[in-house]
Amino acid sequence: MLAIRLPEEIEHRLAELAAKTGRTKTYYVREAILEHLDELEEKYLAVDRLEKSGKRWTLDQIESIQKTETHATTKHN
Repeated sequence: MLAIRLPEEIEHRLAELAAKTGRTKTYYVREAILEHLDELEEKYLAVDRLEKSGKRWTLDQIESIQKTETHATTKHN
């Protein structure tokens, strides 16, 4: 269960949309969250990773590691 407070203008727009379409406000809030959750996770988790210290790799380093692992796996099969 989730309860949120919205600015009055947004609450009004949401209520009008629900009334005009016959769907619930919950339906539209759920749709908005599902539509944007991936991009929010990507944005805020990226910021979180940048703010924390720790090992960082370049794309070239990651690709080199992947090639090495693939080559090692191929040799053993």
